[in-house]
Amino acid sequence: MATSLIRSRRMITRTLDHDRWEEIADGAVLQKDGVIEAVGTYADLHARYPDAPVIGSGREILLPGFVNGHHHVGLTPVQLGSPDMPLELWFVTRMVARNLNLYLDTLYSAFEMVGSGITTVQHIHGWMPGSLEEVEARSNEVLRAYRDIGMRVSYCFAVRDQNRLVYQADMDFVASLPAPLQDPMKRWFERFQMSLEDNFSLFRSLHAGQAGASRSKIQLAPANLHWCSDAALEGLAGLSESYDVPMHMHLVETAYQKAYAEKRGGGTAVEYLDRFGMLGPRLTLGHGVWLNESDIERVAATGTCICHNCSSNFRLRSGVAALNRFEAKGINTAIGLDEAGINDDRDMLQEMRLVLRAHRVPGMDEADVPSMAQVLRMATVGGARTTPYGDSLGTIEVGKGADLVLIDWDQIAYPYLDPETPLLDAVIQRAKTGGVTTVLCEGEVLYADGRFTRVDKDAALKALHDDLSRALSDDEVERRQLSKALLPHARRFYADYIDPSRHEPFYRPSSRV
Repeated sequence: MATSLIRSRRMITRTLDHDRWEEIADGAVLQKDGVIEAVGTYADLHARYPDAPVIGSGREILLPGFVNGHHHVGLTPVQLGSPDMPLELWFVTRMVARNLNLYLDTLYSAFEMVGSGITTVQHIHGWMPGSLEEVEARSNEVLRAYRDIGMRVSYCFAVRDQNRLVYQADMDFVASLPAPLQDPMKRWFERFQMSLEDNFSLFRSLHAGQAGASRSKIQLAPANLHWCSDAALEGLAGLSESYDVPMHMHLVETAYQKAYAEKRGGGTAVEYLDRFGMLGPRLTLGHGVWLNESDIERVAATGTCICHNCSSNFRLRSGVAALNRFEAKGINTAIGLDEAGINDDRDMLQEMRLVLRAHRVPGMDEADVPSMAQVLRMATVGGARTTPYGDSLGTIEVGKGADLVLIDWDQIAYPYLDPETPLLDAVIQRAKTGGVTTVLCEGEVLYADGRFTRVDKDAALKALHDDLSRALSDDEVERRQLSKALLPHARRFYADYIDPSRHEPFYRPSSRV
């Protein structure tokens, strides 16, 4: 059996509640074939297993591997020419994205994730043009990239069968455009050839293809309420139940999406989903920025999860999610880096700091703001519970998957750190990706001392660079021109979308004299 002993200066095994966690000085973990077999002190475990190879110098902090609960792409939108904008306009700018080699593109973001201690990712794929056969082939290229680098993935293809650009039927939007834009817009929609039943077939095929795989799982993704017809919601709910797989769904990310739900169903998006029996532990709501108090109560009562995408909400002007209310109601929450974090990368250490500080409301009651333990829980076991891996990951306990990250203590504490500073406070507030020394997934070292063990990072990035150095294709040129031409029409569509008598979501400063 493949066995190793991972040692540390101190290790944090799990969170206990909002304010407490468990840690072990001179801690160590014995793993066999990717499963944690023993947890204790290094002195004790080394005496019991003297022949086990040792990973770690004893100068690092050992933590459970992190889970990125909401991820989409490799190269970031900014890298591909799409600047941060309000979400509904940003959808239009995303049309400029290059035709990418998805294997190399996926590796690009995987390098960043693993390098910040992420061992599991929820990859929500979408906007992939082509037939069922073409989309399935590209999906398998994404899965191949994760398999090659060695990290765990929960993969889902986001189902969209309506309103694919604005919150209006595709052909109605085409008809609203000037004549010169109508044919290019039709061609853009025609690129997406999969029917609703094709989407269901894709899930079934991918799910069967990954049966028995320990590091790749397939789940479902209703893309968002405005993107899914009632038939799609009904079908996805049925598949989730019959296959017992989770669903991850963007929901009320913006005030415009809140308004859409009212226009469609006369109530909230959560109320609409409840008609289809979708709420419950198998469903995770991505973002949930514009949930009202009644929605939050319903989410909590049904055990529905929420993935908090703090950087994305800031970057795309979506708003600030009510994370403190989610916590107070006992909702399981995860952390997602979405397209990219606040620094246009996939740095979970920094995202945890952002989550910690973005919700620090005025006052003196510590229970009203995120705690260190809460943020760690969100980035580990909270994220794992939104995937098919469930409670098999996220803590350092016997029987759990040996997904682990070692962080250099000197990088955190040098040249000085007060000895009374709690360990987790020091890690959350001071650890940087440069201090991540070793990352293990299923007991296998994927990253050590700045190098990846399975994939040549330099060669992969060079291949990605060379691939994108080619001239733009005719299709890419047309989409760039179309994106620029569509922006004013998208702005016009949303100009009066929100009824000011029912919503006043935006701060408008008074005019200056």
